Amino acid sequence: YDFNIKGELRHLDTNESFVFHYYKNACERNQKRYEVLGHLITQYVYELLERVCMLQKVYIPTDATEDEPRSFFFMSENALTSSSSLIVLLQDRGVFRAGQWGQRTIVSEGLEHGTQIPFIKTALQSHGGVIVLNPNDNFVDLKTEKEKLSSSTREESLTSAQSVSWIPKRGSSSPEEHTMYVWDHFISKSTAKNVAFIAHGYGGLVFVDLLLQRKWEVMNKVYAVAFIDSKHNIQHQARSDPHVQEWIQQSCREWVSNTKPLDKAVGSVMKVNCPTVSAGTEKYGLAPSCCLHAIFKYLKSTLKAK
Repeated sequence: YDFNIKGELRHLDTNESFVFHYYKNACERNQKRYEVLGHLITQYVYELLERVCMLQKVYIPTDATEDEPRSFFFMSENALTSSSSLIVLLQDRGVFRAGQWGQRTIVSEGLEHGTQIPFIKTALQSHGGVIVLNPNDNFVDLKTEKEKLSSSTREESLTSAQSVSWIPKRGSSSPEEHTMYVWDHFISKSTAKNVAFIAHGYGGLVFVDLLLQRKWEVMNKVYAVAFIDSKHNIQHQARSDPHVQEWIQQSCREWVSNTKPLDKAVGSVMKVNCPTVSAGTEKYGLAPSCCLHAIFKYLKSTLKAK
């Protein structure tokens, strides 16, 4: 398989899309095959972030020892020093890593819909700086590390698979911790006066967690948040903090997958929340790419008003 000129994943010989049920009656083998593809897509998207978007890979924690497992995120060259605004991308929770909105969407719909690259390019053109968080890169799996190192010991590592050790990455052992680490050591220290977050799915919950942990800092520095099908729950997370609730109503907007046309208001009875509008699609996986232009229009007008 490879990505064609349109960024769609196609079989090189048959030109067909990825076949998930490749082996008959063999769920595990099909799953394993899909996981291998997912790993390759992750590496490929990382490469695109550096080669096409010209982002830099920043390893964390910054004080890691030589043999300590590290995580990383990506940012544009002058993200912390250019005085203009900064956009931070915060993805959903899942097996996918930095630069992806969703792995299945990449496989079925292509790079244009499943990756954050169109968002990164638009942000760089209109806003100056970009930071792409990597909230799902939380552990080192010793078993796969061993497999990578040598195929001759494959037998051993398979027999000892029962005793898999996962080592958490300091400062990134959860999406919440990763986001807070990058905020404390990078975003909060940047010269950008105007920071905006675009948060998808579980990323919305992670942002609200950051808001509660670093309340005044975040409220002073972040001028707008675009939530996409966010998993946050203000009543549950913010309890009854009136400052936070008011700030969210004034500084955030949420796009939700819905049958209504793009940007049409969607009533939400449950949440004490921000204004909610339709993402212009019913498909969760397509929501980010469908509301890209609406989101940047919102960020631009909010910044102007500010």
